[in-house]
Parts: sequence; C-alpha cells; structure tokens
Amino acid sequence: MRITHFETLMANAGLRNYLFIRLHTDTGLTGIGEASLEWQEKTVETLCHEWVGERVVGRDPFDIEAIIGAMIRDQYQGGATVMTAISGFEIALWDIVGKACGQPVYRLLGGRCQRRIPAYANGWYGGARTPGEYAQRAREVVAMGYRAMKFDPFGVAWKDMSPAEVEGAVDLVAAVREAVGPRVGLMIEVHGRLSVDGALDVMRRLNRFNPAWYEEPVAADNLDLLAEVKRRSENMAWAGMGDQDRGCALIAAGERLYTVADFYRLTTLRAADVVQMDVAHCGGILISKKVAAMAAARDMRISPHCSVGPVALAAALHVDASTPNFMIQEAFAEFDVPWRNALVRGWNPISNGELTLPDTPGLGIDIDDDEIARHPYVKNPFPSLWDGDWLTHFTQTA
Repeated sequence: MRITHFETLMANAGLRNYLFIRLHTDTGLTGIGEASLEWQEKTVETLCHEWVGERVVGRDPFDIEAIIGAMIRDQYQGGATVMTAISGFEIALWDIVGKACGQPVYRLLGGRCQRRIPAYANGWYGGARTPGEYAQRAREVVAMGYRAMKFDPFGVAWKDMSPAEVEGAVDLVAAVREAVGPRVGLMIEVHGRLSVDGALDVMRRLNRFNPAWYEEPVAADNLDLLAEVKRRSENMAWAGMGDQDRGCALIAAGERLYTVADFYRLTTLRAADVVQMDVAHCGGILISKKVAAMAAARDMRISPHCSVGPVALAAALHVDASTPNFMIQEAFAEFDVPWRNALVRGWNPISNGELTLPDTPGLGIDIDDDEIARHPYVKNPFPSLWDGDWLTHFTQTA
C-alpha cells in the first residue's frame, strides 16, 4: 500500500480556521488529519503542498516512524508551523493504518487503559466580564455535567499586575468557586502572562480557592523560570503560605513545546506536574505517546492540549485512552460554533462532561466536504490575548 496523493480542506469555525488533510492510497483507503494553527492556517496549508506532501506521497503509510522522523530531522528550523503540518500528516497516517488493520487507533497504541475520559470545559466564559457573569456561566457548565473547567481571569495582564488587577482576578475566581462549590476542579489559565514574582503573588492570593492547577504561569518556552515557579510555590506551601489542606496547586505546561528535546527537558527539570503536549502540534500521536512515557518516568501526568477542531480532538482521545498516566482532556466541543459537529458528519464525542471514543477502525470519524465548503476561510479571526476585546470574541456562541 502506498500514498498516492492528498488534499487539504479548510473550514472557518468562528475564531479559528480548521485545516484538514486527507491522504489517499492505492488501495482506496483514505486517512484524515488536522493541521489547524491560529493565524497561520494558510501558511501551514502552503507548507503541506510545498514541502510535506512530497515526503509522504509514494510512501507506505505503516512507516510512520521513518516518515515523520525524517521530516522532523530535515525541516531544520523547527517551530509551530512546520511541526503542525507534520503532525497533521502523522495523524492521517494513523487513520489509514487503523483502517487497514480493522482496529481503532488506540488498540494499536497498546490498547485501552482508560475506561472513562473525563473532560474539562474551556471556551465557556467568552463575553463574560463581571464576577456575576462568570458565576452564571460556571453554573451552566456544571449543569452540563462537567466536573472541571478552565478559565483565564487575568484580562490583558503582562508580567506584573497592579493591585487592582490582582483584586479583579481574585474576585472572578472567588465568584466561580462559590458558584460551583468545592468539588469542581478550577484550572487557572495564565497564558504565560506573568513574571516569576507576579505569578507567585497571584498564586498566594488564589490558593485558598483550591485550584486544580495553574497553567503556563510564566513564558511558555522558558522552562528554567517555570521550574523556579514550581520550586518556590512548593516552598511557599511548606512555609505555611499556601493552602493548608492540599499544599500547593499543580503546575501545568507544554502546549507550546514542539520537540521531543523540549519535553525531555521539561520532564528532566520536573518543571510541571501535568504535561500538556498538543497532538496536533508536537509531531502527532506517536510522539505524544513518547512524551507521555517520559512524563510517567518522572511521576508526571498528561492532559493533552486541544483548542482546535474535531479531528485533532479525536487524535488526542486515542492517546488518552491508551495512556496509563492520562489525567483529563481539554474540551471546547460544546463551546464552539454550532456547525462544529457537522464538519465530521455529526460526531459528538462529549456527554455529561465525559468524552467517548468510537470503536470503529482508524480515528473513527470522517470529514464532510460539503459542510466544510459552506464555511469558507476567514482571515485572522483569532484575537490577541493582549487585546482588550479578546474576551468579547473568545467564542462564536458567546
């Protein structure tokens, strides 16, 4: 079996454009992948046609390690754009392999380790401004069955926050905690906004609300600073300045790391407790499994980042189901545009705050060309997280 050709298809989904890839084989089997990347979808698509495709066409789709390893070696400069293009093809190769074997992908990755795939909600707070609005949205999320949710309460903060900005963040988190009760997990998203001292100051103020984790408290690619935050937050708890019942909240990071070497350093430093590789950006499914193994060796859990479309989510679910140290999966699915599920012929993987995985061969889904054509590309729909209006436009449905 050989790859004969491929197509790229793009659909707008509000703040994002989803870039899908379909590989064709000489046996008639096809495989789908996703290579969505905010602000850079057209660039990734060009790269797929100018460079990645010719390194995949003509190859045996079972040779994933050799095909992907050679591309990662040969691309030379690195970064999110090329790694997203490579990841999209890698996911599509696994879809073909699963179909050829008559098995869902997770069974080819070691089989099912997780009977349940719990989800945490993201995207639910778009348009909310006041503590009361956050609280009402949070109650709605809990009513949908979610037992965890993530949000960024920091506005447009950068490095160090004023006392008023800190108080504003505290008020938002307090309102959400009061609204949802003590047993719902609150993931505090920082988006790499703060300095080390700024992050630690905020953590001291928020620890009493028992957050599940702080995500990217400092610059995403500065692992030394991340390790410092983790060390000092642990010392802070031991000194009696953290939450007395649970010590200190977990640190989560990794969505903006793109190489095995980056993840090796993250795990060697043990700069986080939860590793958030993005299957659609870090090289694909097989590399995500390797990252999970590195994390397990350091007693770290994984929670794959996934803020893009349904094919990327399906790939993440196969990693989740087959990975012993999986913790929880990010889910935008119910807070996306109304046509999200139609892009993959109505597949809806979430119910009552949990994700399900079909047992059909491959990834278990397919894309709908006609529905994709109904939602053409929109240039630069994703806002800067330092634009004062980003929350207003955070979700299409807000």
